[in-house]
Amino acid sequence: MTQQTAADKPTSIVIFGASGDLTHRKLIPAVFNLFRKHRLPEKFFIIGSARTPMDDDAFRKALLDGVKQFASYQYTDQEWEAFASHLSYHAGDFTAEGEEHKLAQYLAEQEAGPADRLYYLATPPKFFPGIAAALGRANMLSEAEGFRRIVLEKPFGTDLKSALALSEQLHQVMSEQQIYRIDHYLGKETVQNMLVFRFANGIFEPIWNRNYVDHVQISALEQVGLEHRAGYYDGVGVVRDMFQNHMLALLTLVAMEPPASFNATPLRNERAKVLSAVRPIRPDRLGQETVRGQYAGYRQEDGVAPDSQTPTYAAMRFYVDNWRWQGVPFFLRSGKKLKEKRTEIIIQFKKPPHAMFPDAAVDSMPANVLAICLTPDEGIHLRFDAKVPDTVAGMRPVDMDFTYADAFGPRSIPEAYERLLLDALHGDQSLFNRNDQVELAWQLLDPVIAGWEAPGGPPLAMYEPGGYGPDEADELMLRNGRAWLRGGCGKDLTTGAAEK
Repeated sequence: MTQQTAADKPTSIVIFGASGDLTHRKLIPAVFNLFRKHRLPEKFFIIGSARTPMDDDAFRKALLDGVKQFASYQYTDQEWEAFASHLSYHAGDFTAEGEEHKLAQYLAEQEAGPADRLYYLATPPKFFPGIAAALGRANMLSEAEGFRRIVLEKPFGTDLKSALALSEQLHQVMSEQQIYRIDHYLGKETVQNMLVFRFANGIFEPIWNRNYVDHVQISALEQVGLEHRAGYYDGVGVVRDMFQNHMLALLTLVAMEPPASFNATPLRNERAKVLSAVRPIRPDRLGQETVRGQYAGYRQEDGVAPDSQTPTYAAMRFYVDNWRWQGVPFFLRSGKKLKEKRTEIIIQFKKPPHAMFPDAAVDSMPANVLAICLTPDEGIHLRFDAKVPDTVAGMRPVDMDFTYADAFGPRSIPEAYERLLLDALHGDQSLFNRNDQVELAWQLLDPVIAGWEAPGGPPLAMYEPGGYGPDEADELMLRNGRAWLRGGCGKDLTTGAAEK
């Protein structure tokens, strides 16, 4: 046999749970588009592994059905046929004794020599430790013949204790450098653009601090309800599902200090520093600084317990106790069955200290607002005051806006999984969560969840579907002299306007 060179060494992407929804909806459409863009290695294999009996042809057909339904791009039959030739399927229960050796043999036959491997665990989290242990037993994590990386989907535990146990189980068979904890929010172009927006433009960073910023709002609103996810969601709720990963990840990107370089270690160090500086919410302050809600009709959903106390909405106020942000409140909220789908970050600046214009009072002057919109219309909007023509000093707020669709074209933004999968293949962990970040997030949220569930904890606020959540969330803002704002996401630009 001819000796294999580095350029000839293939890459295998092994997807556990390949018969599931995530593979069809997100993973294969993302990998297929990377293939179309010529961003995959020259030689690669994609091997699906699951318990569902299936041959290669059935697997390819099922994946093509997913691409037809979920891909946001146009492709040709020839492109799919070329891509499909790299797809194969290995049926089996990988957690069963001895099954790991069968898969190891199957991969060795496919690769025919040294190869790099990326293992993607598209399975329920309860299977993560067993799969990792099996990979270790079969010597499938040794990097003697190429890299071995493993990608994990959230949640990373259900509390601090389980997160620590999961990390310990993983570290028994692999190093932290081999682990890629994925948060698809960090793969969104608009989220990544926050770093460019802050650190590549000299006009914003000087005012990105407590001297100029009044408060920050981070919202992730959903129109949908459970969508047949009761088995996962009921008992988990919005805090474990959204706050522990997505919401706190966005907070770290807003509040972090400039890293020394755009590399994984300094970036993740700065994000971890933010989480370590976030002030924990005291148990006796839960009623004043948090709101938990549940939409009317949730308990009638299929698979939900009739007396379920699972929150589908949460709002919280945090403070970051460091030099830059001391005293600036960060308001976070997320919920289901709301009026619209909208994810955005709003920076409200302080008002001028003195009203020098005729008939203008500081209290009546609207504050400047910067909105970073992640969905549905990705972009950045800035509201500032301008003089109304033909008046002495009449003022009116006006908007300056940038949207990706207008600047780069309507199909310019790739799916988040494209960027994250490519980074995992390249060994770039910048947009993946490190174990200390996961643990710091749980340290903040465990006491909140425990306080909510304890006897005498804050009551569960009910809210009607189709609105903006419970009235108690509005009262949380009013107690702080503020209101939830719209940031301009959507066709009607209303940057900084109070929600209605």
